[in-house]
Amino acid sequence: MEENKQQPVKKENKMGVMPINKLLVSMSVPMMISMIVQALYNVVDSIFVAQISEKALTAVSLAFPIQNLMIALAVGTGVGINALVSRRLGEKNYPAANHTADNGIFLNAMHYLLFLLFGLFFLPLFFSFQTTDAEIIAYGIDYLNIITLFSVGIFMQVSMERLLQSTGNTMYAMVTQGMGAILNIILNPIFIFGWFGVPAMGIKGSAIATVVGQISAASLAFYFNVRFNKEISLSFGGFRPDLKTIKKIYSIGGPSIVMQAVGSFLNLSMNNILIRFTPTATAVFGVYFKLQSFVFMPVFGLNNGMVPIIAYNYGADAKDRIKETIKLSKVYAMAIMLIGLVIFQLIPEQLLQLFNASDEMLKIGIPALRIFSLCYVFAGYNIVSGSVYQAFGRGGLSLWVSLIRQIVVLLPAAFLLSLLGDVSFVWWAYPIAELFAIVLSLYFNKKIDEEVIKQIYPHTIADVI
Repeated sequence: MEENKQQPVKKENKMGVMPINKLLVSMSVPMMISMIVQALYNVVDSIFVAQISEKALTAVSLAFPIQNLMIALAVGTGVGINALVSRRLGEKNYPAANHTADNGIFLNAMHYLLFLLFGLFFLPLFFSFQTTDAEIIAYGIDYLNIITLFSVGIFMQVSMERLLQSTGNTMYAMVTQGMGAILNIILNPIFIFGWFGVPAMGIKGSAIATVVGQISAASLAFYFNVRFNKEISLSFGGFRPDLKTIKKIYSIGGPSIVMQAVGSFLNLSMNNILIRFTPTATAVFGVYFKLQSFVFMPVFGLNNGMVPIIAYNYGADAKDRIKETIKLSKVYAMAIMLIGLVIFQLIPEQLLQLFNASDEMLKIGIPALRIFSLCYVFAGYNIVSGSVYQAFGRGGLSLWVSLIRQIVVLLPAAFLLSLLGDVSFVWWAYPIAELFAIVLSLYFNKKIDEEVIKQIYPHTIADVI
């Protein structure tokens, strides 16, 4: 009875009443800005590492699959937290929203322990599997050891930021991401080169700057949740993991975890294909992923704003608001990717020169950037479509698209093209795979429209208890 008396004082969330275009912009733009800053620090990180040597840059590229796997678990779980918390808020089921938040944070704490163990025992084996170059292996172990042992920062940062996003507080999430990224950018050259009396730590300094930024951002995001996020109350006193809630979080975010984990496997496999040509080809591949984040991160930021809007209005049975959100998100995403296409086609050499590119890197990298970017507009449509499926709790569809794109099409295509003996052929595997993905996305979009959106109906109080 007391709980029912308290619920009416909750103010109507803006996700249920604000005009969609204004809402989507207000939710997404802060996340887009923060993710662009995140992309900036990733690029700056590699720019400074490249000043050490090309082998140091190659080592960071070889370490990327593990970093990507950490992000996969953190962000995938965050997708489940975001969508499920937003849906419960749309249903006005505040205790369930709080319960979901507590269990989501617990899951990411467990993920940190996994990578702590990996960092302690398996790094030499991981790098030896990819290369026999002792210098590259040494650089890689020095870098990834610090990243994994202190990865608690990235897991807690993502958890806390997704809770802010799930309630529409994206401005606070932008501040935390931006602060962490800017701190990383400032500390990178100080720690790498030993400025202001700090000992020069080389590649270890880059890793330390990264984890300091992540832990600082996580701490600030926690403060914002406790101080300003009034729709969620975090409480770990007497906490016990709830398998039912955990299952729901993973059912929504699990496909995202698998998709990004598959991406890590793909990057690892591509590194092994490319390094057979030359380590420079692997460095180019790593540099490309840093550069393309400037294009993809704004779309991911758009998705972070879109998912809670769809989930909230799905919980509130607001069909028209859902359809408008999806339509506008696709238009904005494809426009962003079109801009990226133009940039990569016009100035690939200038982009590569940011990383102290050798003549060999320019020879390999210029055609690579132009070929990769040919599929960007299709990729924007596919990325938004995948997040739409997750917002409705149908993340399995996203998983199918990702598996077919990366495992069934992209990786075999890259291997077969590598047999032609010219590394430039390998890059064409990406546009080929994206064409297959958009056919699947178009089919699954129709399926979602028929089976989910058209079936939305007003729920009763009994439905949400």
